[in-house]
Amino acid sequence: MSLKAFHLFFIAISVVLAAFVAAWAVNQYQLAHDVGYAVGAGLAIVAAVALIAYGAAFQRKMRRAKL
Repeated sequence: MSLKAFHLFFIAISVVLAAFVAAWAVNQYQLAHDVGYAVGAGLAIVAAVALIAYGAAFQRKMRRAKL
């Protein structure tokens, strides 16, 4: 596995982890109604979106560089 492929794989796994953390935090918020869980869910969603944008930009950059 090339370094580029590993990097993209690691980004994808990070997106999945952020989505699971967001789902867990939403579930905990529904049970406890603690604002900290809502903030955590929001931050996890922002992180997942940022990782998706970064992964797309990295893939475009690597396609242009032809590495």
